[in-house]
Parts: sequence; C-alpha cells; structure tokens
Amino acid sequence: MASGPEGDRRTRVHVVSDVHGNARDLARAGDGADALICLGDLVLFLDYADHSRGIFPDLFGVENADRIVELRTARRFEEARVFQSRLWAGIGTDRAGAIEKAVRKQYAEMFAVFPAPTYATYGNVDIPALWQEYAGPGTTVLDGERVEIGGRVFGFVGGGLRTPMRTPYEISDEEYTAKIEAVGEVDVLCTHIPPEVPELVYDTVARRFERGSRALLDAIHRTRPRYALFGHVHQPLVRRMRIGATECVNVGHFAGSGRPWVLEW
Repeated sequence: MASGPEGDRRTRVHVVSDVHGNARDLARAGDGADALICLGDLVLFLDYADHSRGIFPDLFGVENADRIVELRTARRFEEARVFQSRLWAGIGTDRAGAIEKAVRKQYAEMFAVFPAPTYATYGNVDIPALWQEYAGPGTTVLDGERVEIGGRVFGFVGGGLRTPMRTPYEISDEEYTAKIEAVGEVDVLCTHIPPEVPELVYDTVARRFERGSRALLDAIHRTRPRYALFGHVHQPLVRRMRIGATECVNVGHFAGSGRPWVLEW
C-alpha cells in the first residue's frame, strides 16, 4: 500500500493484457504496485507486427508466416486453414505435441517472472489446462470468480468467444454468459475480451471487428461496476469510453507497449 498526502493508505494495481511472449517487460510490470493483474494471452503464436517471432515461424519459417498473415488479414480463413494444414502435414510431427512443447517453454518463462501477488485469467490463445502447473503460490488464477484487492471486489472472466480463427480457448456464448453471471456485482470487472461495442472491438491495423461479448455489455449496464478492464483488441479504434457509470478501458497490447495500465485508489 502506498501512503497518500495525508498519510492515508492507497492501493496501486498494475494491469496488463496480451503479453504474447514479452517476458522481459513482464518481469518489471509489477514494480511499485501492490498487485499485478494479467488478463491473458501469454502465448505468442505469431506476431503480426514481426512475422519472425512466435511458435509459427519457429516451426515453419518466416515466409510461411508472411503468407498466413496475408490470408488472415484478408479474412480468407478457409484458405488459411488449408495452407496451415499442408504445413503441418509436411513437417511430419504431432501438431498438438509440438504446440504444447512450445507453449510450455513460454509459460515456464513468463510465470517465473510474475510478482506476488498476481491475479490472472486466461486469454483466447491460452491453454488453461497448463496454467496450474506453472502458477506459483503468489499467482491466483481466476475465471468466473471474484477476489478482494485493497477493499474493492474484482471479478474475472477469461477466454474468448468462438471465431473462424479457432484459437485454443474459445467458448460458447452460453458458457461465457454463465461465467459473467457467476461473477455478479463487482467494483472492477476484468475480462480478456471487450464488451460488444463497435468502437471497442474494431482493430484499426487488422482492419476487422474482433468478437466482443453482448453478455458483458449487458452486465455493465445492469451491475454498473466502477471499471470494466479488458484487452484482446491490440489496436482499438477507441481505448477508453464510459458506458453509464462504468469506465471501460482497453488496458493495452502489453507485448507492444511493455507498459502496464495503472489503477490507484
């Protein structure tokens, strides 16, 4: 707890999302804070800004990474799936095993630098089944659950909704809604994906609307948390907007910025 100008004790929380392999900056993300919150997407499968980084180019090379980005950016998802299937057939290895090995390497590096305490939930590219193996005693993993930090109640809902991208932790609208309802009324609602608002879900670089949650938007209107914090959209049209009494904040693409978003009270 930090001391305020009149000796009162203040709480400072740093929030990150979409880490995508940036363990170097993650190691410093909690400096000066009472707690770190991570809203998921620790894994770097493919860096759309630098196609030489990630699991995909490590396995298949940069030229093939260039091609898969070109197809996905053009929303030619079926062609991208066919192209990727051919690459996996040519590499002559077990796809799930190769991916898991690479993900485990990244998780070992990133969970090792989480400060204590860290409160974290999954992103859509994460593999939840592996997190408990790497989360140390100072890291609390929450999904559809609540925790109190500095006298305020924080609710956490991880994962993404189903898309043509078919990333590892995409779930049905019904399952996502159930987790939102399980969290209930909180002071700060922490999710990986944003509420379904066009300005918050549009990525200006990818030039597409990502999937946001209508159930999350409804919960914001209904329960009126102080803040709704999220990531997922790396270059949003709008990073911050007020919905009724709630300040909705995209806490940023941490892989690119290396800077946490700060919440203090």
